[in-house]
Amino acid sequence: MKKLKHKVLARHKRKIEKRLRRRNWTNQPKPMLKASDIHYQMDGRHKGIAYGGIGAIHLMVKRSGFIKEINNAVHLLKRHLPYHESDHVLNLAYNIFAGGTRLQDMD
Repeated sequence: MKKLKHKVLARHKRKIEKRLRRRNWTNQPKPMLKASDIHYQMDGRHKGIAYGGIGAIHLMVKRSGFIKEINNAVHLLKRHLPYHESDHVLNLAYNIFAGGTRLQDMD
C-alpha cells in the first residue's frame, strides 16, 4: 500500500510540474480565440443552457471583422505571447455576457 501511495504522489507531482513548467511561446500571428469547431447539443428534454450562445456571438464577432478592428485600434502588447489584444478584450466581454460580475468569475 505504501509503494502505491508513493507512485500516486509522484505521478501527481509530475503532473503539477508539467502544468507549471514555463512555456516558450512564439509570437502568434493570429488571435488565440477561434470559432472553428462549435457544436450545439440538446438534452433529452430539449432544454439549453443560458450561455450556449457565446459560441454564436464569437462567430458573429469574427465574421464582422471586429477582432481585426480591436487588434488594429488597441496597441498594448509589444509581442503576442500567445494572446492578442482582442483575446483579452473579448474575454472580459464574454465574462459579462455569461453573467459574470467580477474578474474572479473568469476562473
